[in-house]
Amino acid sequence: MDLAALWRGLTRPDPAGTDRVVPPTGFTAQLTVFSAAAMAFLAVFALALALATGRMAERWSSELAQTVTVRITAPPEQIDQQTATVLAALKTTPGIAQARLLPDDEVEGLLEPWFGPDVPVEALPVPRLIEVTRAAEGFDAEALRLRLEGEAPDAVLDDHTRWRQPLVSAANRLRVLGLFSLLLIAAASGAMITLAAKAALAANGQVIRVLRLIGARDITIATAFVRRFTRRAAMGAAGGTALATAAVWALPEMDQAGSFLTGLGFQGWGWLWPLLIPVAAAAIGFVATRAAALKMLREVR
Repeated sequence: MDLAALWRGLTRPDPAGTDRVVPPTGFTAQLTVFSAAAMAFLAVFALALALATGRMAERWSSELAQTVTVRITAPPEQIDQQTATVLAALKTTPGIAQARLLPDDEVEGLLEPWFGPDVPVEALPVPRLIEVTRAAEGFDAEALRLRLEGEAPDAVLDDHTRWRQPLVSAANRLRVLGLFSLLLIAAASGAMITLAAKAALAANGQVIRVLRLIGARDITIATAFVRRFTRRAAMGAAGGTALATAAVWALPEMDQAGSFLTGLGFQGWGWLWPLLIPVAAAAIGFVATRAAALKMLREVR
């Protein structure tokens, strides 16, 4: 079969009405449109998950790597002295841009998710927390730990590595899962369109034989099926994409709720990515229908 002629037949108008070989309505048409719309709807959310977790991994990897925390758990009579000693040591350490003692109201905000509002910080054995911001060149964390052990034994340097790396790893795995879900959705879409095309071809077996008797070529018959099913897949995917994009847009902003799921969405130019889903659905419909038509037309004699 001439694939170039098949593509020309797909993209050019059909003044001769050869598309009428494929039934415009019925079970196969409804199955194709519905499956394409459902898969496109799921694809938008899988794409949003992949992009959101990618942004989250980058944010955790970059922002959290720029800050470390010094925790001071000294006895009450020594905590002020050790705090001043730690601040003085941090100010003279190369590679540290800023060292800031967290006030009680910020510490209260950190404890509020666990203890509720109005936490009596002064009545609890809460350690002093110093937020340290790295400079561009960074600093030697191990050397700073040894210095703090000598000058302020109750001060502990926490560079967040112990809990930052698992979070970044989990976010990266979620991104891979989202991309893998897109591949599964594409494969499922191709399988559904192939089944619908085969059903339509089998149902029109007698019509195909008659068309051959009157001189119709297989390329003309295949073009009719490919054109119709590709358009059905594209239309269904466009509807599912529009509905899913509107649902993603309606999700609350991250700064309104502050949880992970509220960050599930697109940002900036990322809103253009869903526009590729109907195009991909049309390509899948074209390839799947062409493969089914080539196989079935060889069998129908």
